[in-house]
Amino acid sequence: MPRLARLDAPGLLQHVIARGIERKEIFRDDADRKSFVGRLGEVLTETKTECLAWVLVPNHIHLLLRTGSTPLSRIMKRLLTGHAVYFNKRHQRSGHLFQNRYKSVICEEDPYLLELVRYIHLNPLRAGMVKDLTELDRYPWSGHSAIVGLNKNDWQEVEEVLLHFSKKKGKARRNYRMFVEDGIRQGSRPDLKENRVSKGECKEDSDSRILGNSGFIERVLKDANEIDRTRKRKGRIPLGELVQRISEILEVDKKDLLSGDRRSQMSRARSVISYVAVREMGYSGVDVGRILNLSGAGVAKCVEKGKRIISADESLTGKLIS
Repeated sequence: MPRLARLDAPGLLQHVIARGIERKEIFRDDADRKSFVGRLGEVLTETKTECLAWVLVPNHIHLLLRTGSTPLSRIMKRLLTGHAVYFNKRHQRSGHLFQNRYKSVICEEDPYLLELVRYIHLNPLRAGMVKDLTELDRYPWSGHSAIVGLNKNDWQEVEEVLLHFSKKKGKARRNYRMFVEDGIRQGSRPDLKENRVSKGECKEDSDSRILGNSGFIERVLKDANEIDRTRKRKGRIPLGELVQRISEILEVDKKDLLSGDRRSQMSRARSVISYVAVREMGYSGVDVGRILNLSGAGVAKCVEKGKRIISADESLTGKLIS
């Protein structure tokens, strides 16, 4: 069954999980973790993205984000590609570091915000990385230590979380910590990982990309579709300019590219152009086929091939989104 496209809508809470390929480590030591956290802070600050919870585990990360005008996909590409390049260079390795797709779930705030903050921040304890809550309080690679006041991250929305517990900071921290302690015995909380159909709701009301009731799901789907269409139209550049840019990035001659040259590097370039133009910019296959001298079926094949090429080449992804 084909995977559903990711949803994105500014101002909504999103639980994001990125795992190492084949569940391998993405952090080998504190230097790796420090580099990632520094990059995370820079990206979130530059894109004005709010972070309410986060944690680094050896082979995956959890983030609880509220995006602004910058799409989540762009934020994650910068974050994951940057760390992969750093990690591979530092540890003298090559190839993929992350699974091709990070997971993101849009969450309804009122019932889930605090539950997700607690769930994410308890990861090191559930994984046996710390032995108790006291050690978790001082664990530097999660947002929990900042909320209890033992660490500081200027880019983390600590105050927003604390205000849910009290207007007085000291009392809020104590109440938050008790709330986290109460969650220890709850276990892995599968209900927070995906949407479960509630009693009285039908499966058609459910969507694995959204955690919330049927009314919330309906609103998100409607808004996300409208935003996606508008974003693609507003943000796209003329097709001719796109062809020129990608030709330069891939170091191919634009004239040869448009002439139908069948060399492998030309086929690769046409595939990348087709994918970016159709999937990222919202151009029709007809428009792309007209400029690249391809049939509709040819464009469709190029789009799928381009997707594989971009997924397999993290450095290329970085160039295309810069």
